[in-house]
Amino acid sequence: MRRGPEGRRTLCNACGIAWAKGKMRKVIDSDTHIDDATVAKMVPEVGMEFDNEDKAYEFYNRYAGHVGFSVRKSSSDKSAENITRSRTCVCSREGFRKDKKGAKEVKRPRPETRIGCPARMTIKITSDGKYRIAEFVADHNHEPAPPSTMHMLRSQRVLTDLQTTEADSSEDSTTPSRISSGCLVRQAGETTNLNFLPADYRTSLPSKRMKNMQPGDAGAAVKYFQSMQMSSPSFFHAFQLDEDDKLTNIFWADSKSRTDFSYFGDVVCLDTTYKVNSHGRPLMLFLGVNHHKQISIFGAALLYDESMESFKWLFDTFKVATGGKQPKTILTDQSMTATAAITAAWPGTIHRHCPWQVYQNAVKHLNHIFQGSKTFAKDLSKCVYEYEEEEDFLLGWSTMLEKYDLRNNEWLRKLFQDRDKWAPVYNRHVFTADIKNSLQSESISSVLKKYLSPQFNLCSFFKHFEKVLDEHRYSELQADFHASQSFPRIPPSKMLRQAASMYTPVVFEIFRREFEMSVDSVIYSCGEAGTASDYRVAVTDKPGEHYVKFESSDFSAVCSCKKFESMGIQCCHVLKVLDFRNIKELPQKYFMGRWKKDAKSANTGNQEFLNDGASQTPSSSLNGPGPFIHHQHMETNNQTNHDSSVSNLDQQGLHGDAQRNQGYTPVAGVQQLEFVGNFHLNNGAGF
Repeated sequence: MRRGPEGRRTLCNACGIAWAKGKMRKVIDSDTHIDDATVAKMVPEVGMEFDNEDKAYEFYNRYAGHVGFSVRKSSSDKSAENITRSRTCVCSREGFRKDKKGAKEVKRPRPETRIGCPARMTIKITSDGKYRIAEFVADHNHEPAPPSTMHMLRSQRVLTDLQTTEADSSEDSTTPSRISSGCLVRQAGETTNLNFLPADYRTSLPSKRMKNMQPGDAGAAVKYFQSMQMSSPSFFHAFQLDEDDKLTNIFWADSKSRTDFSYFGDVVCLDTTYKVNSHGRPLMLFLGVNHHKQISIFGAALLYDESMESFKWLFDTFKVATGGKQPKTILTDQSMTATAAITAAWPGTIHRHCPWQVYQNAVKHLNHIFQGSKTFAKDLSKCVYEYEEEEDFLLGWSTMLEKYDLRNNEWLRKLFQDRDKWAPVYNRHVFTADIKNSLQSESISSVLKKYLSPQFNLCSFFKHFEKVLDEHRYSELQADFHASQSFPRIPPSKMLRQAASMYTPVVFEIFRREFEMSVDSVIYSCGEAGTASDYRVAVTDKPGEHYVKFESSDFSAVCSCKKFESMGIQCCHVLKVLDFRNIKELPQKYFMGRWKKDAKSANTGNQEFLNDGASQTPSSSLNGPGPFIHHQHMETNNQTNHDSSVSNLDQQGLHGDAQRNQGYTPVAGVQQLEFVGNFHLNNGAGF
């Protein structure tokens, strides 16, 4: 405390508070450093004063950044000398967009961002040239932007000096800007570090590996996983050794991958596209599709051995990493080995061959046909992806074989025998979340393929793999932001407005198309029996009809097209029936949680991944504070086996800490060894 002019008591400029003639006023002047901690505690108040207009805007914008909204300068009043007498800053979602001439002719107008938000701050100039807050409205009529998307708000798009330096000095000058952005987001800590428990899970394989690792790969893998677990204790990785104790198979998944599985793990695709190249590293990816219909990566593996034991180890390890949650559907290539392992690991899961991988395998086996014809790709694509009726599929397949003289092709003959495993026409009742279309539109293989070549060391691959993850996750972050900060402009339809408030934008567009087709459909009543009614629905200018059974007691409906069963979005045929029955809102049970804007809310996903370790069960987590090493096929008291299993590891890195082992509960069927992780690899022996 010090005395100011005329005996006024003031505080130092650092705290920015002054007493003036019997009333307290807060002053933010040019000497006041406005740090984040200060702003977090300070809310704009009527009477606050600032040195100039820019300082007032900066303060309000920093406050907005902590609350979760963007600021826009609105109306102002200036004197004849061009001095601002008053200025109003508003939430960027204030007001409403004005309809421009010709706006009604726009087929797909831009999403609406302005929704009449009342939040604002008005400043007025004082007699001594400062600016005082004359009005402040704190209330908003919308949810704030989540912290992870704050940097996407227009007024908050400012890089820190550190981030700018990092971006300028990136050692990989070829990194696309969108990937660099993802790296900055991760650097800023905007991807939540969830309280997973770490796992370093290693088992042995009773055979020699089938494919050779490149020199130094094993050491690079261990070094990379050590560094990842140092920076993120929830990072999961697992090793499998062969009978010679050589590193054979590797699996890893970071916390974001594991969390994504808890939300969107109902459908999993094991992408084995990369093992087609026998000279490259045999990468396999566990893929899914999120609520924006973007590809999610649940985990990755380098499988140098493709035996039944290896696949069983892979699926068992994936189960440990994901807390034992079982997918509804898993899609793979046509590998018989993988099929048998899936049946053993997930007996209740529906297994099908992924149409996208079927097509990729066709490119490999029928490359000469693809090269010699400009139309074969289109004809095969129709058979693999498009036909919805069995008659159309059989006719299209037969026509294709005849047209390209492929009736004696053994690979196609076997593929046709297994058609009930991959052809959409036979699997409309199987829920796949339309993942085949997401796989077609997002080619992860193209961005990873180059770095799987032996000419790049494994460290380069891991580094590039991280960047690919960053890119995908940044795209998801952008989609989350746009879903929360905009609303589609739609006709005055109660059902469309309901769907727009529930679905993410991309899923809403799919629903909108179904709604529009329902408007162009005709409906015929086929009779009633009690509370059940049957209808026949045909879409104008589309061949075929579909049958809908409607139950008036609970507003349930089942359609012969099975779109809802396979994709989780209601079809135009059911929407037509609902409209015919004067039901103007879609029953809540038809809004599948995985497609909603709040699909990643705390009450949606697998809570084992969101709670701390204390609440996790032994079967779903490795309940310990450090990275443990495990060996699945050891006998309990066989010290010889224990010694041989680590013969190729640097024993100096295998010293244990008894205190760190306290409280550890081993997973069922896995025996804990007497040492913890942080080991080093001896590249000169066995690897």
